[in-house]
Amino acid sequence: MTKSKPDYLEFMHPEGTKGHALRFLAAHYGIPMEETIALGDAMNDHEMVQAAGLGVAMGNAVPALKEIADFVTLSNNEDGVKHVLEKFVLNV
Repeated sequence: MTKSKPDYLEFMHPEGTKGHALRFLAAHYGIPMEETIALGDAMNDHEMVQAAGLGVAMGNAVPALKEIADFVTLSNNEDGVKHVLEKFVLNV
């Protein structure tokens, strides 16, 4: 059970999380988890952010997600995803 927005209460199978999906995709493509990046803004992203080699919270993320993230980027309105890709993937 998780919340992605103040009015959204989500129920799912215990293994139906974004963290499990990230682990599955990484294994399927032979990518070590240490080489993955996950970006999120709500608590339904927490397992994915924790599972990734680099867990990133968006600048507009809920405070609890920012606390568990390895890095906090700019908000989605400030091109936060672009900032992460340039900094950690392209090394710009």
